[in-house]
Amino acid sequence: MTDTIDYSQLMHDAMRGLMANLLRKIGAEGKTPGDHHFFICFDTKHPGVDIAPWLHERYPDEMTIVIQHWFDNLVVLDDRFSITLNFNDNPEPLVIPFNAIKTFVDPTVEFGLRFDDDTGDEVEEYEDEAPESPMMTIEEEDAPKGDAEVISLDNFRK
Repeated sequence: MTDTIDYSQLMHDAMRGLMANLLRKIGAEGKTPGDHHFFICFDTKHPGVDIAPWLHERYPDEMTIVIQHWFDNLVVLDDRFSITLNFNDNPEPLVIPFNAIKTFVDPTVEFGLRFDDDTGDEVEEYEDEAPESPMMTIEEEDAPKGDAEVISLDNFRK
């Protein structure tokens, strides 16, 4: 046991737990509530990520998915989730470990989380920003991007 409490890691774990709980609820209900939708950007090279070879070739470093109107087989485990999404009328299963996630955004309510790495060193909440990486949506290729105000949790630490 160490002499200090690693609040950064605890916050990191809590935010990933928040995503897991939210995705469990969405999976149980089979849809997102109201106009809510989620942009999830993840590291495609992270151990445990399982995507089709053609997706990995197209997105060798990171990929952003959108969970909104059509998704299937959303299963959430403690350390990862799996989901089937439609890419150009081609359903593809994906497995994404929570530690692979770089950003989670719900633009409907201007809520987002950014995980800079998987060590727990930095977790930032930010508002009004769509992910900057290439994204696939069922209905359109580009999503609106807004100005962002990044709020670092370091501002609240002593």
